[in-house]
Amino acid sequence: MKGILGTKIGMTQVWQGDKLIPVTVVLAGPCPVVQRKTEERDGYNSIQLGWQEKRLKSANKPELGHVKVAKVKPQKRLVEFRDFDFEANEVSVNIFEEVKKVDVTGLSKGRGTAGVMKRWNFSGMPASHGVKKKHRSPGSIGQSKTPGRVYKGKRMAGHYGQERITTIGLELIEVRNDDNLILIKGSIPGSNGSMVIVKESRRKVN
Repeated sequence: MKGILGTKIGMTQVWQGDKLIPVTVVLAGPCPVVQRKTEERDGYNSIQLGWQEKRLKSANKPELGHVKVAKVKPQKRLVEFRDFDFEANEVSVNIFEEVKKVDVTGLSKGRGTAGVMKRWNFSGMPASHGVKKKHRSPGSIGQSKTPGRVYKGKRMAGHYGQERITTIGLELIEVRNDDNLILIKGSIPGSNGSMVIVKESRRKVN
């Protein structure tokens, strides 16, 4: 499956005929091929891509030994793509020229500690007469005597965001080879400047 690593730049809009399309701009590649795995040796076929060179001083010996085989510099991020048959030593955005749909994976924006209304879309307590400073309360969280505990997985306040999310079936509007840019219709996970993984979508094109 075709894939590449990149950085989310931000959103803008482009004209497509007489329609103005909102797009997210991703700076993708070129990504060096750091490792290749084969069916005979490893049990499956894949390639490992790197993203953003790391300073030699910040790389440890295992990292240096790993990239030495591929004759590339240490990378900040390494991601493996299964069933991606690619012969060259560097992957660029031109592999998506014939692709219509993509899946994008990234870390959602971190929102710190949030209450149940923001985190789980609870309606909150009644806002009528008699309710005092309990409007955003979660309400009852369990039973009294039986079972005498709170069930695991109960939706409560806590850490919100900063989770791995994949948005599937996004339309790829344009590939700009000269600038290493991919324009994807709509929004994708993550904040501006965060790393994203762009893959060819398995969803059928309508």
